[in-house]
Amino acid sequence: MIDTSIAHESLQEAPPVAARPINPRRHYAGDLIAVVYIGAIGLIAALSGAIYVLFPELGALSWDVMRRPHGRWGSAPLMLAITPALTGAAGTIATRNLPYGFVSVMIVVCASILILRATRSPIAPAISAGLLPLVLGVTSWWYPPGVLLGSTVLAILLLGWRRSSPLENTLLASVTRRDAGLESEPHFESLIALNWLAPLLIFVLSATAMVDLTGMRFILFPPLVVLLYEMFHDPDRCPWTPHLGRLPVVCFAAALGGFLIHQQVPLIPLAAALSMAWGVIVLRIFRTNVPPALAVALLPMVIDHPTVLYPISVGIGIAAGTLWFVVIRRFLTPSHELHV
Repeated sequence: MIDTSIAHESLQEAPPVAARPINPRRHYAGDLIAVVYIGAIGLIAALSGAIYVLFPELGALSWDVMRRPHGRWGSAPLMLAITPALTGAAGTIATRNLPYGFVSVMIVVCASILILRATRSPIAPAISAGLLPLVLGVTSWWYPPGVLLGSTVLAILLLGWRRSSPLENTLLASVTRRDAGLESEPHFESLIALNWLAPLLIFVLSATAMVDLTGMRFILFPPLVVLLYEMFHDPDRCPWTPHLGRLPVVCFAAALGGFLIHQQVPLIPLAAALSMAWGVIVLRIFRTNVPPALAVALLPMVIDHPTVLYPISVGIGIAAGTLWFVVIRRFLTPSHELHV
């Protein structure tokens, strides 16, 4: 019989093996790989004529998993590959059968969240894959396979990148898997979770009403739902919650830069790479970790004839979403400190 007390004492006396320290150069290398990857996906989109292979949230996913290959999204390569395609299929079905409006938006958002919760997938940007067809009016059945192609290539690239950045600390690896949701079983309460789901859906309905009133469809830009999902669902782990005051500025700057690049650069691969690089620069300037902002920078690439109303709509949407989050958090947890 094994004496577990000895093992317990040894764990207390001897500190765990430290994970290999993060080399800043690896972060820059990760940035470069993500930019090159987006440029390559842009090339595939240009050569194939299937522009939606360049799914904008690939920017958010590629940047995060290259910088944190053992992080929340990087620890789930299989879900990284398949979840966006599943939600994209749900969004395509809804777009083919329903007009844009309260009902269709709610169906797509709820279906996407249900897919995430049922599969225990941490890949929140998949929500954007579901909403994008509805916002842009994409009805082609080629959309889900296009998303699957891009996300699968990224998952393969991630696996190779992870081999060059081993996580030595097994305890830290266990925590990483837990944070990614890979070691928790879904249960009824977590599937419903009205304490965070209700405020999120109320905002989605409100934003849809703003779209109807103004005609500015990108007030409810797809990455906005991803941003708020992460904020409401797990505010303590969400990396941009401590910097709410910067969030509207970061998203607006990313949207404006992406729009201007799209207007001035006719080559799709180059425009995609430059938009991605611009988004990375914005995140570094403001010292924030907001991967969906990169999707905001890439979104003009898949919009038919975007205008200056796009960055303006993004600014309105993210400002309203941030304000709603602050109000709800203070109402639900008055003592909770928010670093605005």
